Amino acid sequence: MAISTGTLFIITAASGTGKTSLVKELLANTKDIVVSISHTTRQPRRGEVNGEHYYFTNQEEFIRLVGESEFLEHAEVFGNYYGTSKTAVNDLLNAGMDVILEIDWQGALQVKKLMPQAVMIFILPPSREALRSRLIGRDQDSLQVIEKRLAGSVREMQEFVNFDYVVINDDFNTALSELQAIVTTYRLAITKQTARHEQLISALLAN
Repeated sequence: MAISTGTLFIITAASGTGKTSLVKELLANTKDIVVSISHTTRQPRRGEVNGEHYYFTNQEEFIRLVGESEFLEHAEVFGNYYGTSKTAVNDLLNAGMDVILEIDWQGALQVKKLMPQAVMIFILPPSREALRSRLIGRDQDSLQVIEKRLAGSVREMQEFVNFDYVVINDDFNTALSELQAIVTTYRLAITKQTARHEQLISALLAN
């Protein structure tokens, strides 16, 4: 029997930490879990598809949606706006799906206030040097943008203290296993297991 309500996982990391790759692999190896697609005003990067990676929109439309309270959270990051659809997330959770929000720390704290049951996970790089190397290796941004991102990364990473879990992405497979362990732990909680196996438990406890 399906769980009546899924779990909301919020995953945050500084740019270049490897969050997107970890989440992609987590989805490929885990059933009944999806990523909520955010809205953004930034331009698509090479290979990004509207409606798959983000809903790309202009600033005027984004501001209109903010005014209509359409976002669970929204924030400005490096001059661009990002937001999470309130309706989309709640519909998925109520359908019994676990939902991942890949959002920055500002958005994460906004969501936590509205949904205190959300599970907060912060992913850290093994060093600043590794973070710089990964950003350069992506070959997606200019050196000027990379330096701007690195300057903001220290401020971002200081917010890990407000999260429930920290994963260090030094070895990819180890970090992935730790993420999977967090998801599994919450799925084994008594409230989830009782809903999932209601008929089995009723039969076991019947007089």
